[in-house]
Amino acid sequence: MTTYPTFPDFKPLALEDRDTLHDRLWQYQSDTSELTFINLYIWREYYNFQWSIAGNCVLIVADREEDPFALQPVGPAPRDAAARDLLYWLRETRSVAAPSIRRADRRLAAELQGSNEFVIEPARAHFDYVYRSEDLGSLAGRKYSKKRNHINQFLRSYAFTYTPITPSLTDDCLALAEVWCEQRLCEDDISLLHEFRGIRDALDNFDALQLDGGAVLIDGKVQAFSLGELLNETTAVVHIEKANPEFKGIYPMITQQFSEQRWQGQVAYINREQDLGDPGLRHAKESYYPDHLVEKFSVRLA
Repeated sequence: MTTYPTFPDFKPLALEDRDTLHDRLWQYQSDTSELTFINLYIWREYYNFQWSIAGNCVLIVADREEDPFALQPVGPAPRDAAARDLLYWLRETRSVAAPSIRRADRRLAAELQGSNEFVIEPARAHFDYVYRSEDLGSLAGRKYSKKRNHINQFLRSYAFTYTPITPSLTDDCLALAEVWCEQRLCEDDISLLHEFRGIRDALDNFDALQLDGGAVLIDGKVQAFSLGELLNETTAVVHIEKANPEFKGIYPMITQQFSEQRWQGQVAYINREQDLGDPGLRHAKESYYPDHLVEKFSVRLA
């Protein structure tokens, strides 16, 4: 019999929780990129993710020493009591002066909007960019001419193969991630270092996590890879995309190939996550012309 923590008790998120949490998250059919087990697993050490069950809701907190916060209660409406309990738990148990639920979706915001207990504010830096899978797979039309030019330059310079990632390729993908981490001086950036550790853990547990992935190989060596999964019935989400920048045009190449080979014809949309308020990242995501943005909100006590 499966046992799980019940609120106010929490447990650290671990691989053994995959089936319990994945099933509950999938039932919710989220459109925000955070609410998948794989994403939570990749970032579990950075955020110190803990989880619990309250009634029909999954509760998830980022129980960090500095700046603890909660993700939204995941489950059926109404969720006002669960949201209130989470915020009071942060204030009274974790001594957070201004507790918040972060990256909440529009469904929860709409549920809480009429209450005078909560203050709800948009969090633009965390809006997800969502594209039509057909657009990313084909890059057709004048607006994608620059992307096609980069890809054509890549094709003129290199012979490549694209292949779905299997456990036999995960070591090669990890070797590329290590090079990427060295180039970005991950040891000096705690978030990049934890991202690398999350990538390593994801690749080490590729089958257990039921990851999807694709890789671009040049001369038989992995020079780019993407990792993703189904987010909901109509949308895939790309969590990780890494490439060797020495091969000019390889980033648009892996984006196009993973979209075409894995997702085009399978789902209508591809979520490529948020820009975190970084101007360069925002420009890069806008350059692929998103179909729409998925809004997210911060919720705090009034």
